[in-house]
Amino acid sequence: FSPSVLGTREHWDAAYERELRTFQDIGDAGEIWFGEESMVRIIRWLEKQKVPLDSPVLDIGTGNGVLLVELAKSGYTNLTGIDYSPSAIQLSEKIKEKEGMSKIKLKVEDFLAPSAELSGFEICIDKGTFDAISLNPDNAVGKRKQYVRSLCSVLKPEGFFLITSCNWTKEELSNEFREGFEILEELPTPKFCFGGRIGNSVTALVFQRK
Repeated sequence: FSPSVLGTREHWDAAYERELRTFQDIGDAGEIWFGEESMVRIIRWLEKQKVPLDSPVLDIGTGNGVLLVELAKSGYTNLTGIDYSPSAIQLSEKIKEKEGMSKIKLKVEDFLAPSAELSGFEICIDKGTFDAISLNPDNAVGKRKQYVRSLCSVLKPEGFFLITSCNWTKEELSNEFREGFEILEELPTPKFCFGGRIGNSVTALVFQRK
């Protein structure tokens, strides 16, 4: 991928500072990455698998934290969100308070250098964070490899990793996560037709840690 400002911390700090001001002004929580259907898709899969409601769940690059709020509304009780942008965590704290979801844990953390207490999760969820890392102008390949190492350190053996991406195909993601993970299933996403070929603009996959 071509390097992009979308892969830089400065971009996301500025974006979430704007969203934080907007939320304080008019109460708008801001953009939901990949739309509401992406959250519904994740929650339906967890319910279908009968994942216990007290399973430790980590949202990697939580942004405004809206996915965690929806998980809490669906009954999940052991929820943690991390983001390397302090403004994102400030925004998600305010949204959490507004929604009365006090038990959601939120931390400023860089997933590429996770703290020791970030471990023991049974579910890890990524909506767009791996995409952003892939666009980093500074050694994106090394950062992608570090992401996989970090994922191995925070996710329990046999734990599940749910990733939603608009940059990567199923085959490419299978290759990126071949070290330590096996693909379980591809979740249905909207299809489009262009030039007589059918494709997906978004890829949603479930991996299991070996």
